[in-house]
Amino acid sequence: MKKYNTPHRRRVIKTRLTEEEYAEFSERVTLCKMSQAEFIRQALIKSSIRPVITVSPVNDELLSAVGKLTAEYGKIGSNLNQIARCLNEYGAPYNALSHEVRAAISGIAALKFEVLQKVGEAVGNIQTYQL
Repeated sequence: MKKYNTPHRRRVIKTRLTEEEYAEFSERVTLCKMSQAEFIRQALIKSSIRPVITVSPVNDELLSAVGKLTAEYGKIGSNLNQIARCLNEYGAPYNALSHEVRAAISGIAALKFEVLQKVGEAVGNIQTYQL
């Protein structure tokens, strides 16, 4: 008996297609001269599907405002980092202030994350997929 060196596949994927989708699928399989299963495996392995976030036009103003706010948080954080760097250079007399600046930087980062999370919830990100 001849043995083949192919992996044992136990998982099954099922889907339904319209007549038009099936006709296009069958045509592609025929053109590629491979089995339906092999065509699907190749499509899964070699294609890249990227999620796309779709936002309704009603929320464009909100997103713009949040974008500006987020940019401002970034500028404030950058300024605090520069202040902390200067305080670290001068040593012991400014250690207490240095700790306060680091705490402020941490607080701003947490606030930025929270704002982005809340906006995501408010906008209701809808994910669609592009092939």
